[in-house]
Amino acid sequence: MTPEQTEPRIVRYGELKPCKTAFIDAHTPGSDQKENFTIIGGGVSESADQHVHIRETPGFNIGAAGQPPKCRNSLHSHRTAEVFFVLKGRWRFFWGRWGTAGEVVLEEGDIFNIPTGIFRGFENIGTDYGMIMAILGGDDAGGGVIWAPQVIEDARAHGLVLAENGKLYDSKRGEHLPEGVAPMPLLTVAELKTFPEPTTVDVIPDYVARYWDLVALADRQPASVIGERGLLRDRPGFEVGFLTRASASDELHGHDRPSVLMPLRGHWRLKWPDGEATLNPGDTCLVPENLPHTAVPAMTGEASLYQVIGTDDPSGPTHRF
Repeated sequence: MTPEQTEPRIVRYGELKPCKTAFIDAHTPGSDQKENFTIIGGGVSESADQHVHIRETPGFNIGAAGQPPKCRNSLHSHRTAEVFFVLKGRWRFFWGRWGTAGEVVLEEGDIFNIPTGIFRGFENIGTDYGMIMAILGGDDAGGGVIWAPQVIEDARAHGLVLAENGKLYDSKRGEHLPEGVAPMPLLTVAELKTFPEPTTVDVIPDYVARYWDLVALADRQPASVIGERGLLRDRPGFEVGFLTRASASDELHGHDRPSVLMPLRGHWRLKWPDGEATLNPGDTCLVPENLPHTAVPAMTGEASLYQVIGTDDPSGPTHRF
């Protein structure tokens, strides 16, 4: 076995490579300054320019979105789970055919298990550059993004055309659809009616968890955030746990499948039998299956991290409305 198969692999926050042309709205005013990061797995980028840090997947994908203030991500949907937690900044998430069915504002550390099968978008409403980390269900992240019709039409007016094969072509670069390849068709009226329009009241109780509530729940043992027994009771193909200084343990342990550690606050010392490393906020660490390991705070002060482990549950629609 190679070292990559037997030792944790770490993608440092400061080494993340963004793509500014990942999606169809890359030229649309209001969305043209966003950056997309694909950290683990192929992600859902429509651009060949997207850099992938770790290609193999543990049953789910890890990505991120970085945006300056007032920049938004356009309305889209996924066939599999999409979970975000806020690493930096203040963000507004909105959903529905026109983005008016409901909304929620998330602060640093808050997590949102966005119901599958609904159109959703988000924007940085803070005062500085913000970053949200994403967990996408499935090895192939559901086969791409489903865009609201107006997003495709707006993009075409600014030089970007999405092909039916899911690839993006930029007329500003002299790119054109290949012969025999048609543009991505717009969803029909009948198809649009199949997308739920839940209200804010429908969504927040079962799909949003606040950081300080999780800190309180993790005062003695790691808190289960998303999972069959989680605070957000769902089975989207992975489980999400939350650790703090109070619930961290020096005892080595392993899992029968790969896991991912994502520090939120503080510096964490990751230990395994043959080594150790320090994890910082924004870093992403892929821990191989069956590797005995532990993570404990490396310094005094506040410390918290999210842990993600795949499950055998399907990664398809899980909404309950």
